[in-house]
Amino acid sequence: MAIFGFGKKKDEINKEISSCSCGGACDAESSEQEVKDIEGEASVKVLGSGCTKCNELEVNVKKALEQLGMDTTIDHITDFSQIAAYGVMSTPALVVDGKVVSYGKVLKVEEAVKILEKVR
Repeated sequence: MAIFGFGKKKDEINKEISSCSCGGACDAESSEQEVKDIEGEASVKVLGSGCTKCNELEVNVKKALEQLGMDTTIDHITDFSQIAAYGVMSTPALVVDGKVVSYGKVLKVEEAVKILEKVR
């Protein structure tokens, strides 16, 4: 009997951990993101405290998504520990498919369209 991985081969443990996209740190958000990735839906997040600039970025990104005909929900992350996990020190920031594509400024709709086209 292997408790906490003792007695298991390293390859067996790595196989178990790598069987999901979150690398073993499963939670509701990572599981939901895995489903979105499988279905091909873009993941778009605005990082910021909820201030005027962050809200303005969210509105502009929504307009850009509409122009591109993309039906994607935007998650607004306000928790500073989650924001810091992306390496962002200046908000508002835009994250598309897990990659920080803009930070420290409010993108205009046209700028957001260009970035979304490039990333997707």
